[in-house]
Amino acid sequence: MQHLSYRTRRGEIEHYFDRTAVQAWARLTSTAPVGRIRATVRAGRDRMRQTLLDWLPQDLHGARLLDAGCGTGALAVEAARRGAEVVAIDLSPTLVQLARERLPETLGRGSIDFRSGDMLDPALGHFDHVVAMDSLIHYSAHDAVAALAGLAARTSGSMVFTFAPRTPLLAAMITVGRLFPRGDRAPWIEPVAEAQLRSELRANPGLQGWADARSLRVKSGFYTSQALELVRT
Repeated sequence: MQHLSYRTRRGEIEHYFDRTAVQAWARLTSTAPVGRIRATVRAGRDRMRQTLLDWLPQDLHGARLLDAGCGTGALAVEAARRGAEVVAIDLSPTLVQLARERLPETLGRGSIDFRSGDMLDPALGHFDHVVAMDSLIHYSAHDAVAALAGLAARTSGSMVFTFAPRTPLLAAMITVGRLFPRGDRAPWIEPVAEAQLRSELRANPGLQGWADARSLRVKSGFYTSQALELVRT
């Protein structure tokens, strides 16, 4: 069962990415020129996406993969080109439609099923791998770990995801962001210390039989995010 705080934050995120930030997000995830600050964010996201892809098997032929929080679909496209059957889901119907419009004419051996909705919906079925790039960073550590535990029950291989590492700089940036008028704010991220997150992952009953493995922090100007891999033992 989803915790009330998860459902509340999910609604805030859906509103922001589907209405408030659509144009900015569409430009950021394109090849169009952007300002210096957004260029650092774009570079950081590109590096993070490649990191998560590198942690997946190079040959994904026949594998079913969940792109949880797919945005405009860049990661889903690369996974499909490796042969994966990708279910790419995002809370924002507008971003999902943009992903469909950007879909290349050919994906090689793979396929993508774009959907708008909740990444935790059990009706999405079972997967070999799950990728959640910057889609859990807006939730509390408790809710993020609970979400991963729910996905683990339907995943046979690995789960790779990102979290916002707790650093003094990131804390300062969040504090400044909260000074903006409420209507101009993005849903703030929830930084967590890596040691705390690993402890909560190991303590969650739904993640028994899983081990935390590789970890890598990506910092590029105004973008800071950390990747973590969970694998079945």
